[in-house]
Amino acid sequence: MKTNGLAAILLGISMPVALAQVTVSVAGDAPATSEQIQRLFAVMEVREQTHRMMNSMVEQMQSMTAKTIRERYPQITAAELAKMNRISEEVLRDMPLDAMLDDMIPVYQKHLNQSDVDAMIAFYQSPTGKKLIAQMPQITQEAMQVSYRHMEKQVDVVMQRVEDMVKEDRQGGKAQPSSPPPNLQNPQ
Repeated sequence: MKTNGLAAILLGISMPVALAQVTVSVAGDAPATSEQIQRLFAVMEVREQTHRMMNSMVEQMQSMTAKTIRERYPQITAAELAKMNRISEEVLRDMPLDAMLDDMIPVYQKHLNQSDVDAMIAFYQSPTGKKLIAQMPQITQEAMQVSYRHMEKQVDVVMQRVEDMVKEDRQGGKAQPSSPPPNLQNPQ
């Protein structure tokens, strides 16, 4: 009887503690709220980072495209290239960034819970997180420069395929591609 009474007392004392832990665990595992994701985006400077990244991408694409087009179409004028650049800049300027970020909130909520987002916010508010945010534009730019040669090869392949298709359409028959894409030349 004493043992049963002691067990009941211990059970009575430990149940609220156990329930509190379950409640905290369940609350922490709940999907992140829209407000949390918006706060995360703010702390991560997502809007600013996205603008910088898009500007950098446009610059790289303009440079790469201009080089490829000049090689393939030497008769193209500087005015025509400038017009192409203006079009890509307009596309960037008209990009619905706010709507895109709003659309990303449910995606983040699907994959991250409240604890995850709180930890991420804490990280991005830390000195290391702030350093990463500050250095990310330079890291991205340098990474794009490093990957540029790979992208350039792919642009060359795509341009060649477009030219082959145009020739095929003009001839009314099947044009043979000049060469397979680099990643398919030596399958192993």
